[in-house]
Amino acid sequence: MTGPSHDRGVTAVEFAGWLPLLVLVALAALQLGFVGHAAQQAGSAARAAARVAAQEDIADQYGTAGQSAMSSWLDGSLSLDESCGDVATVTASVEVPSVLPFVSGFGRASRTVTMPCD
Repeated sequence: MTGPSHDRGVTAVEFAGWLPLLVLVALAALQLGFVGHAAQQAGSAARAAARVAAQEDIADQYGTAGQSAMSSWLDGSLSLDESCGDVATVTASVEVPSVLPFVSGFGRASRTVTMPCD
């Protein structure tokens, strides 16, 4: 006997089989977004810090400016590579957060910005 009454529940079982794969694909897309966001935040922090480091009267406040330009929930660091001879160079590095289960260590996104000194 075949018919509609014997196929009841097949769609639900098929959906339950595909659901883990769909969730994993969604988490991978979310992870890719976090990687892009971390890179963007590193660029913003490096730009803000280099802009402040290039001004002689407030150059010592570059770290505060860089941290303020970054999202507060990200783990980031700044380093002043070169200070006002002709240019100020700052490197910002942001830890990429992980949303994938059982996977960590996506590394850090780093950006370096050089600004001419005043």
